[in-house]
Amino acid sequence: MRRMKKAILFLLAGCMVTACTTSRHFLRGQVPSTDTLSEEQQRKYDYFYLEAYRLKTVNDNAGAFEMLRHSLDINPRAAGAHFEIAQFYLHMNQIPQVQSSLEKAVLYSPDNYWFCQGLAAFYQQQGNADKAVTLLESMTKRFPNRVEPLYTLLNIYSRTQQYNKSITILNTLEEKTGKNEQISMEKLRVYLMMKDNKSAFREIESLIAEYPLDMRYPVILGDLYMQNDKMQEAYTLYNKVLAEDPNNAQALYSLASYYEVTGQKERYQQQLDTLLLNRKVSSDVKLDVMRRFVAENGSDSTRVTSLFDRIMEQDPDDSQLPMFYARYLVAKNMNDKALPVLRQVLDLEPDNSAARLTLLGDAIRRQDTTAVIRLCETGVETNPDMPEFYFYLAVGYVQAERTDDALAICRKAVTKVKPDTKKEVLSDFYTIMADAYHTRNENTQAYAAYDSALVYNPANVGALNNYAYYLSLERKSLDKAEEMSYKTVKAEPNNATYLDTYAWILFEKGKYAEARIYIDNAILNNSDKSSVIMEHCGDIYYMTGDAEGAMKFWKEALEAGSESKTLKQKIAKKKYIPE
Repeated sequence: MRRMKKAILFLLAGCMVTACTTSRHFLRGQVPSTDTLSEEQQRKYDYFYLEAYRLKTVNDNAGAFEMLRHSLDINPRAAGAHFEIAQFYLHMNQIPQVQSSLEKAVLYSPDNYWFCQGLAAFYQQQGNADKAVTLLESMTKRFPNRVEPLYTLLNIYSRTQQYNKSITILNTLEEKTGKNEQISMEKLRVYLMMKDNKSAFREIESLIAEYPLDMRYPVILGDLYMQNDKMQEAYTLYNKVLAEDPNNAQALYSLASYYEVTGQKERYQQQLDTLLLNRKVSSDVKLDVMRRFVAENGSDSTRVTSLFDRIMEQDPDDSQLPMFYARYLVAKNMNDKALPVLRQVLDLEPDNSAARLTLLGDAIRRQDTTAVIRLCETGVETNPDMPEFYFYLAVGYVQAERTDDALAICRKAVTKVKPDTKKEVLSDFYTIMADAYHTRNENTQAYAAYDSALVYNPANVGALNNYAYYLSLERKSLDKAEEMSYKTVKAEPNNATYLDTYAWILFEKGKYAEARIYIDNAILNNSDKSSVIMEHCGDIYYMTGDAEGAMKFWKEALEAGSESKTLKQKIAKKKYIPE
């Protein structure tokens, strides 16, 4: 309903502007009538009407509405005021009043095309097709020079399958505008829907006679012959076209279809090759043919890929066909076959972001950091407004321990990406910068970057967790760290890393019993067997008086490859030793 209301508003507003600029009686509300306003009444009407217009321009809609009501009290037959007040009723969703006002506008000014057009559109939007048709049919007589009502009627008749009336409208349009392809092809479509093949043939034959040099029409007629089992007539027409234009792609494909339908499989394949391996046929045409071929044979992937592979051997000079082929392969879950085709697309069109993103997704799934970096380094050059390439390039640099490069690309990203980039994306860039700064032991810059990340996205759990954990390692701002860490645990209660961070902050604050609850949950969810979580668990157990449990987890942490500087001392001395 909201979308419908907006459509009517735009239409009424457009009609209002046109009516205001073309009709003097709209402004003054003067209509043919036996009633005549006195000079004083006319002056008052003009004042209120113009004041309504002024108030509307300064967005005082309530005031404008009242002024229009006053003007209609003075002149109830003012068509223009009725038409304009309909907009205000529409804003207030008072549909009966909208209809009444529009109908009065048409009643008092029946020769105003825009009033009639607005009312007809309103009827259609409200689903009142009968009233719309009645009004539009009258408009075709009142406004014989306007073709818009005819096209609107045609749309309604086509939608409601009133094919005879559609043909009548199309014939009228043809009389008014002359014979043209759009009308003739629509008549052809309607005749086919009516199963009136004789009239359909006659219509396309008239196009052939009207445009004898346009080879499309004989091919269309041939296709109609084929659909009606007139195979010899179709074959003759296709060959006649090809005799005049040997590279006519439409005729080449239709002849291939003829061979397929008549069971001549070898000639069918030869004909397809003649078309698709013909360097004189444009890539656009080949693409259209392959779309049609896939639509008809898409379930037979062996057949489709075999034909595509033969085309690819030609080294297409643009990326359209390879990209279409790659999408087909991806849709069929033939990713291994799609990847080299996508690389071919990028060779032809380096800024093809769809191909690059698909290859990037594959590299990420394979955890191929080298491929991620290679694809994204070119991506930020060819598509500088796409944040995805900056982001995954930064991640790739981090994984490759190229910290300085990660920082540099993040700084570039926050200045290069589009102004409407989502704040969450910017938050992620600042998080990567913060982590990189911390790696370089530049904690002041790291904390500033985390603050920026949380300004853009206060719910960034990655930034919240790392920020809180690093503060806890320095044993500073522990209240702030606890508050941030608790948000992550609340957001993801089964995340072992977040549970561990929260438990460790509680440990640093001396809340050992509470810390043990959360570290136990962290251990339960520690599917990656993190040595850090195990060591923390041992530390917390020790401080809660469970020395035996502490030793168990310290030893497990050592076996898991912990690089802790104090872990071996803890095991040797059987006691907790702070770092």
